[in-house]
Amino acid sequence: MNLSDIDPVTFPPVIEATSAMDRRSFLKLAALAGGGFALALYLRGPSALAADASPAVTPAGAEGDFTPSLFIRITPAGVITILASNPEAGQGVKTALPMIIVEELDVAWEQITVVQAGLDSRLGRQVAGGSRATPTHYDPFRKLGATARALLVSAAAARWSVPVNELNTPGDARVVHTASGRSATYGELATAAAALPLPDEKSVVLKNPADFRVMGRRISGVDNPSIVKGAPLFGVDVRQPGQVFATLVKCPVFGGVVKSVSLDAALKAPGVLAAFVVKAPGVASGVAIVARSTWQAFKARDLLVIEWDEGRTAAESSAGFAAAAEVAWKTPAGPLMRNDGDFEKAFATDGLVRVEARYSYPFISHANLEPQNCTALFKENGRIEIWAPSQAPQRGCDDTAKALGIETSAITVHLTRMGGGFGRRLTNDFMAEAAVIARSYPGVPVQLAWTRADDMQHDWYRPAGFHALSGAVDPAGKVVAWSDHFVTFAAGYDTDKVAGVATLRPDEFPSRLVPHCRIRQTPLPHGIPLGPWRAPRASAQCFAQQSFIDELAHAAGRDPVEFRLALLGEPRAIPAEEKGAPVFDSGRMAGVVRLAAEKSGWATNKLPRGRGRGIAFHFSHLGYAAIVIEVTVSNDGELTIDRAVIAADVGRQIINPSGAENQAEGSVVDGISSSLVQAVTIAAGRAEQSGFGDMPLLRLNQAPKIIETHFLITDNPPTGLGEPVIPPVPPALANAIFSATGHRVRDLPLNRADLSWS
Repeated sequence: MNLSDIDPVTFPPVIEATSAMDRRSFLKLAALAGGGFALALYLRGPSALAADASPAVTPAGAEGDFTPSLFIRITPAGVITILASNPEAGQGVKTALPMIIVEELDVAWEQITVVQAGLDSRLGRQVAGGSRATPTHYDPFRKLGATARALLVSAAAARWSVPVNELNTPGDARVVHTASGRSATYGELATAAAALPLPDEKSVVLKNPADFRVMGRRISGVDNPSIVKGAPLFGVDVRQPGQVFATLVKCPVFGGVVKSVSLDAALKAPGVLAAFVVKAPGVASGVAIVARSTWQAFKARDLLVIEWDEGRTAAESSAGFAAAAEVAWKTPAGPLMRNDGDFEKAFATDGLVRVEARYSYPFISHANLEPQNCTALFKENGRIEIWAPSQAPQRGCDDTAKALGIETSAITVHLTRMGGGFGRRLTNDFMAEAAVIARSYPGVPVQLAWTRADDMQHDWYRPAGFHALSGAVDPAGKVVAWSDHFVTFAAGYDTDKVAGVATLRPDEFPSRLVPHCRIRQTPLPHGIPLGPWRAPRASAQCFAQQSFIDELAHAAGRDPVEFRLALLGEPRAIPAEEKGAPVFDSGRMAGVVRLAAEKSGWATNKLPRGRGRGIAFHFSHLGYAAIVIEVTVSNDGELTIDRAVIAADVGRQIINPSGAENQAEGSVVDGISSSLVQAVTIAAGRAEQSGFGDMPLLRLNQAPKIIETHFLITDNPPTGLGEPVIPPVPPALANAIFSATGHRVRDLPLNRADLSWS
């Protein structure tokens, strides 16, 4: 299993976001047993009706209730339930998406209950990744809520024999006839509404955004009270009757397999129930231990005596990859991703300011606070039930079916909340592992838990990368030539194909804006597991791109903000040349650059030597973001990050300002952490780091003292916020350090650089 070829967040669903209701979905209305109303939105077309008997995990009602895939459920007692279909990893989607429905349904947020769905193919794409939730669901969910409201209003009109246009909904789950003073609750109208035919979609009227009561309001996460109280929500919290606990010991070298093992000592350890070699399709070779507690399983693994066949990856190292990059730069090879104009001729033209530089960044781990885990119950009838903190549960279901040799229809997946995801849980190796171990214990729930070292040393890492950059600026300050020879990682061994999460897109900035632009990729063969990390590709590559743009600005004697605005040029939509890639709007990008500069006091508040301000921007996952970071660097090189100013354009509607700010500010913290202190180094084919002691996360005293978030509202479809803000953070920090000290740091992590100055 390798995510290199399975890049789930290549491009946000531009088409899907605008046409889900028109081409891929339909509504279904039903009455609840005992009276009531249920409205479902199916995202896979009419064929989904045949799946009504599939083992979906959705809000359960009384015997005979209509429950498949329903998003809105209203009982005669007035209980309103909204289904949350997407996995919740702390990004706030379990709150934000129901807010869209609640807004158009026209009820108070306090009047509804949100229930987490399980995996159900009729719900469409149940994935936490790629900042896709908002663009995919915004329009369909508005129409869903508005349709439910229209049915309830029609039921009231029929009850009172009055025209629909005389009725209104005041936002508290009631329909009101002002002229007569009559009103009815949604619960009182639910059964009658369920008997009505669905209105024509074109007749359903959406609210004027000026009348929004829920969207645009700060609303606390629906799980927050449970989190504060320590209630069981996460994968590691799952407890089923008779549950046992397991661990899986894998080869420290990636791809290594068990050669021989002595189980005797481990089997005699307290609480141990079983120990055996695991072998299944798509599952890493290893030795499982099952015990009565996680601690007993962890202790027993130290007693195993395993001889490993380490395989070819044992010869690989971070130092070796860096040396290979140096060789590749001297003997250019690999595909040209872009070759506009004539770079060599333009770069050699007299009178230009020329700059050349090398940039690099390491592998990094996702470092979830909740290590990977999964609970599985293999049943006597051959079915299996799974409780998993997964960002991509359907992929996990597919992997599990392959490992067990069964159909996906025999698998039920319950979604738990995740203690961090960041892309790690888009890969579901832990689900397949738990299922294979549980098969040895039919009828008994088995919870597999990874140790912190397992989590760090068997991650799917954000790829390292090496950039050889060259650029030239003419006397007017215009960038006329740009070259990036990117040495990256192949999709494994014996292939020239670049790993999906490691490729440099030919449309990446500043291509299409520079007349002579050359982008080359050289892939290195390897056996290191690679996977998406927040804003895949962009979160690392932007460091090199925006830092080098800063180098060109300073070499040309231009202000970095004005230099970037000149490079963006006149506001215009620039079509992508790569199939499926989104249009780039230079005007929207210039807008956030100006906003960040204005809010940071870029032009008005000059800083003394030792203090610096840096700017960077990026277009990622349909969102436009610019960051200004201010730092202080003492003479002996001690770095303090004083302030970060975020400017983001993610469309016309911020659904939940509280959640949006959390996403933006969390991106700043993660961006600084990944660039300042995080690194995984490979030696002898294995990760050298084993925990937060040697692969630390950002500490509170290292974080910015002030983080400001400013949204530029534009008349564009709303987009997500999990990815767009993070890419410009590392280069903004590096550019601020240069401004303060004159030191240009070109290699991450920054804490390895000597920042002292005098």
